[in-house]
This record gives sequence, structure tokens and C-alpha cells, in this order.
Amino acid sequence: MHTVEPFYNWQHIYSSELDQLSPFCGRSYSEFEFSQTVYNYYIHPQWDEFGSRTLYLKVLMADYEEHYMIIELLGEWNDALENDIMLLKREVLEKFMDQGIVYFILIGENVLNFHFDGADYYEEWKEELDEKGGWAVCLNLSISSSLEFQKARLDRFLPLLALDDWRIYKPFHLFKKTGLVLASLLLHSD
Repeated sequence: MHTVEPFYNWQHIYSSELDQLSPFCGRSYSEFEFSQTVYNYYIHPQWDEFGSRTLYLKVLMADYEEHYMIIELLGEWNDALENDIMLLKREVLEKFMDQGIVYFILIGENVLNFHFDGADYYEEWKEELDEKGGWAVCLNLSISSSLEFQKARLDRFLPLLALDDWRIYKPFHLFKKTGLVLASLLLHSD
């Protein structure tokens, strides 16, 4: 796991540690000191901690003019033991929502497992975004995690989308493409 780095091709466009509005502003990263772990496995030092012991993230893009952000996740999404959705919502998402962000893309291809506890925070987040005309999606959650997520029926609050080639897009184009895929999904589900 220590070799899995956050996607870095957009760093010339956005860097959360330089963003005055980001809860990660001012953080510094080592390329050589590995101190964070998911269970007994060290992870790359570029990932950001937000209170969970098993789930880490990297804000890849926050565009305050277009009101969207892209977050990459790594580790185990454990709502049962760690209440990760509550931590993620309170410590990260709400901070950006306070700055006008209403569209969220969570990239979950490095989420190894998902453990369900309850839908309250997912439902609360969706209601808040609906009031503001926004949305949130999760891209490329692993098959096993997707199955658990769907089994808990959380995909009605946080739709799961597959977009394997997301890295070829610039952030704004990924945002627009994701919005179109989500709109098509919602259109065909009615």
C-alpha cells in the first residue's frame, strides 16, 4: 500500500495544502517518512488524515467558481467501527460546503473494503446538497465495496458510477462528464 500515491497530474492546477480555504492548508509532506498506516500497512505520506484510522483522502481539486471538488480515497471505509462518513462529512465535506462547493466526486478505486452502519449521514448530506441544487457521486468503488454499498441501499444517496478513464480528463472536464453520466443515470432510473 505504501506505493499507492494520490493522483498527482493536477497538482499544477490545485494543491489543497496551498488552498487557504482547505482544511488541509499548510500541511507539509515527506516523500521518505512513512508514518500513517491502514491497519499494519504503511501508506504513502501524500495522503491526508481527517480523523479516521482506516480511511485517508487527497483533495485533488476544489474549484470555488464552478462549485465542485474531486477527492480520492484510500483504505477501508468503515462506518461500523470508525463512523467514517460522519468524520468525512464533518471534518472535510462541510468545510468545503461552507465555501460554496455543492458538487462532489469521490474516487473510491483504492477503497479496499466498505462496512455499513447506518444511512443517517448519507441522507443528511444528500438533503443538504439537494437544497442547494448539488450532487455527490462515488466513482470506481471496488466491486466488493460496491456490492456492500448497494446492499445497504446507500447508492440512492451517493450514486456509484464507473468511469475507468477518469485520469485522462482535466478536472473541469471530469466534473462535466460525471454530471452528464449522473444525469443520464437519473433519467433512465425514472
